[in-house]
Amino acid sequence: MQPATHRPRRVAVIAAPPASMFNLAIPEMLFSKVEINGRPGYETVICAPDPGPVATTGGLDLDVPYGLDAVDGADTVVVAGTGDRYEPDPRILDALRRAATAGRRVAAICTGAFALAAAGLLDGRAATTYWQYTRELAERYPAIDLRQDVLFVDEGDVATSSGYAAGIDLCLHLIRSDYGAAVANEVGRLALVAPVRPGGQTQFIRTPLPPERGVACADIRGWAMRHLDRPLTLTDLARHAGVSVRTLTRRFHAESGVSPLQWLLHQRVERARELLETTRLPMDQVARACGLGTADSLRKHLVRRTGLTPSAYRSAFGRPATAGGPPASSAA
Repeated sequence: MQPATHRPRRVAVIAAPPASMFNLAIPEMLFSKVEINGRPGYETVICAPDPGPVATTGGLDLDVPYGLDAVDGADTVVVAGTGDRYEPDPRILDALRRAATAGRRVAAICTGAFALAAAGLLDGRAATTYWQYTRELAERYPAIDLRQDVLFVDEGDVATSSGYAAGIDLCLHLIRSDYGAAVANEVGRLALVAPVRPGGQTQFIRTPLPPERGVACADIRGWAMRHLDRPLTLTDLARHAGVSVRTLTRRFHAESGVSPLQWLLHQRVERARELLETTRLPMDQVARACGLGTADSLRKHLVRRTGLTPSAYRSAFGRPATAGGPPASSAA
């Protein structure tokens, strides 16, 4: 913790036009709530290549009073998400390179990662961006170790977040790095947002199966959904459908785009997520109810899909327990 006489840490937020008003507001909202011994923990300024009106993605102009010289005196430089990913202003790239060379911490929210990549600051490093643009970022900048499903990535002197609200998680993480978990959690409470979440947590984009292209297997899919708590095998599915395993597999893949067992596992994990969100069943009962067998199996498949253990997933997304409901197990 810094002494009361120490100057606040300076954060320069670059508004790269057309700028996202939401992404620009996140750093100011969170960093401004930090107080250390009754004094501001941060001084946050918004800057742009050309001070004055800056176009935003919402069609409005934002009056930005500072030029990029504000970057040179900053401890942390944040590039907010922008609607222009293709031709970052060379002046912004130069400012980012100067900051990195001077040992400043550089971060990006959402598509701001494209500016960091264009400046060469992400080469050979792990990074992320909004999930809709991860493939584009990877194709344009193949030297990046792209992490597609995480909320944010912190490489020490360079950090990136995924889309929009994950910028909140990144800023809270930076506050925790500077001043500790208690300060970051207090900021989260003041801002009425979730407490600090781990960067490795996934973006929780639902990954639907390919669209179904027929109804020949609709009956077997419905039957399997009603019996997810059973240890169903390919033979069980084929027997219910009245066909051979080979025929079932061929028809199922033609309609669903995946094998019967891949489809079944997807449905089991989705059922487990639903139960974790809406009930307080112990973990072993959740595992049995969705056909995953054991709490260990539930943990393995949920971590693979979401990056969270069942207990962590329930803590993040579960609804309050109903009166008289069974307590949640902490075994997983």
